[in-house]
Amino acid sequence: MIARKKKTTIFTAVFLCLVLLLGVAGCGPKESADTEDGKTVIKIGTVGPLSGTAAAYGTNVLRGIEVAVDEANASGELGDYVLKIVSEDTEGDWSKAANAFQKLVDIDKVNVIIGAVLSSETAAGGDIIKDAKVPTISPSSTAVDLTKGNPYLFRNCLSDEVQAIQLAEYAVKELGLSKFAILYTNNDYGKSLKDAFEAKANELAEVVAVEVFMDGDENFKSQLTSIKEKNPDSLYIAGYYTEAGKIAQQAKELGMNVQLLGADGLCNVVLLQIGGEAVEGAYATSGFYPDDPTPAVQNFVNAYKEKYNEDPDMFAAQAYDATRIVIEAIKSKGPSSEEIREGIAATKDFPGITGKTSIDEEGDTIKDVIILKVENGKFIRAR
Repeated sequence: MIARKKKTTIFTAVFLCLVLLLGVAGCGPKESADTEDGKTVIKIGTVGPLSGTAAAYGTNVLRGIEVAVDEANASGELGDYVLKIVSEDTEGDWSKAANAFQKLVDIDKVNVIIGAVLSSETAAGGDIIKDAKVPTISPSSTAVDLTKGNPYLFRNCLSDEVQAIQLAEYAVKELGLSKFAILYTNNDYGKSLKDAFEAKANELAEVVAVEVFMDGDENFKSQLTSIKEKNPDSLYIAGYYTEAGKIAQQAKELGMNVQLLGADGLCNVVLLQIGGEAVEGAYATSGFYPDDPTPAVQNFVNAYKEKYNEDPDMFAAQAYDATRIVIEAIKSKGPSSEEIREGIAATKDFPGITGKTSIDEEGDTIKDVIILKVENGKFIRAR
């Protein structure tokens, strides 16, 4: 009996030690210790809509990330580390985005997240990544003050405020417009653009009408009829390409003679496909111009076209740059989440394909605005 009791005691002690060791391991760093082909895996999580009405944005963001990851892994520039993408589809829903962020940090144990795509999605994940201390950089979430107060959240796209202010100035000073109407989508993105554009346009000229619509709406003739009565010379659409293309068509059907203006939500080939001739001559702010002749831009464009058989848009390009910023952070600081955060925060004059990029003390980006124009069924650079 004494020998059996002693043996049981020893077994229990060993078992408790194993439990304690597992507990310590579970409380350790989030960074993955997975290996692949003898290299340590660094997990990059992505969050964005891969289905639903905003799928073109999320798909192109993911593709831009994939091009950068493929290049880095093929070049061996990270030495003993290899990058692996863990992708989550939000369907454009902020609540599903929150779940996606939670899964990436709790289950997948990613080192860093590139995303989300829509501002509402990124806002939904803000507290989650802050509590988990997982650095996150969005290539396309533009809501004003989105990164403020969160040392783990960054972006490499221009805020709605910057885009709207610069387009309003361009519209008045360069295009000679003076009577503006605004039609905006009732979400964070649309409201943010509307507020900034309305304030600046009223400062420089006059806003004569403001109307609202919902994401997914098909018929805008009621709002457009009301706008037409105010006789504006331009219409600023604060929304996304699907609705913008339909708005342009319906405005044309109503005989409205207005200059169409918009932000980066319009900069997708789907706008041209839906809007057709109705979007000819439209201007929109953007972060990328694919016909820029510089070697870095053309190398990316060619790699993207070879992989996906289509031209990259601004969302793909900004996602590529966001990934390259992460890669440079790993190279300069290290692969842990905290080291990546430090590297992203220290970004200064990064020579991206979307322009020279710096990250300020609030995690926001500093770069120039590009203005594109639809001409002969294609986006060209106006400024």
